[in-house]
Amino acid sequence: MLRLALILALYAFLFWAVYTMWRDLKRQSENITAEEIPVIELGLELPDGWTTQRFAVAEILIGRDPACDCQLDDMTVSAHHAKLEFHHSQWWVEDLGSTNGTFLNQENVNTATVLAAGDELQIGQVKLKVDLGKENLSG
Repeated sequence: MLRLALILALYAFLFWAVYTMWRDLKRQSENITAEEIPVIELGLELPDGWTTQRFAVAEILIGRDPACDCQLDDMTVSAHHAKLEFHHSQWWVEDLGSTNGTFLNQENVNTATVLAAGDELQIGQVKLKVDLGKENLSG
């Protein structure tokens, strides 16, 4: 009888341990997916001044294609030129195999690179200024 009680206690403990780990993993994954996306502003240099576009989504596609989030109407810009992406609590820029390249602070972007406030992107011949907003919006 004592052995049976010990076996039941052991199984109860194992069930409780597995349930607790499952609950914690579920809560952690919910926290990760609910991560707030900080606002990013892209200042676009135009012949008559600057215009600003604000985004609060985790991925921004930049290119000449009208389906892009940030459409740039310039022949030096590829249809799908570059991508800005928020992950690991940082904004990253990545060139998508464009013809004329993507430059961050006048250096060619060959791999995904972290962005900082005040950085200057050059997409083809179009210049963009990056401003990481203070407020957060859920995306």
